Amino acid sequence: MRKKHLLYILALVMLVPFFSSCGYNRMVSLDEGVTSQWANVENVYQRRMDLIPNLVNTVKGYADFEQQTLTQVIEARAKATQVTIDPTNLTEANMQQFQQAQGELSGALSRLLVTIERYPDLKANQNFLELQAQLEGTENRIAVERRKFNEVVQSYNSYIRSFPRVIYAGWFGFEKKVYFEADQAARQAPTVDFGN
Repeated sequence: MRKKHLLYILALVMLVPFFSSCGYNRMVSLDEGVTSQWANVENVYQRRMDLIPNLVNTVKGYADFEQQTLTQVIEARAKATQVTIDPTNLTEANMQQFQQAQGELSGALSRLLVTIERYPDLKANQNFLELQAQLEGTENRIAVERRKFNEVVQSYNSYIRSFPRVIYAGWFGFEKKVYFEADQAARQAPTVDFGN
């Protein structure tokens, strides 16, 4: 029995250099970095979600405001809150679904803000102005956190796909993570028409 314990200890001692040279700890650290940065991305998206009800309630106070536009924002927000991603399962399909829901919400918010241009009293409302400024700041934060996320994912992917770590990464289940990609609509140049 004692001999068996000694063999286990000896095997463990021999494996320590193996694990340190294969980069396992670094892979774990980079993987945790991706998870942490994903939490930052979700945090700024949540901030946007939290601002929307206040914005909608402020706009609702204007009786003649287009109800359909408000309904689209409310429905897009509800859909976006239902789509969540487990950071340990960042698949391309999950990311596309998340980005689509967030893109629909962004589009609904854009339509709302364009519609507001026809309501000078609403545009002058102090609550609305503050909410609009917070929303714009949040959109900028979303862009920053998405960019940081892609940088962290790039570091992780480069590390686990480099030789010889690519072998060890496969053994230990470290898989390539997906990036945020530009919205399909953003890839097309807008059409500008100045004539009648």
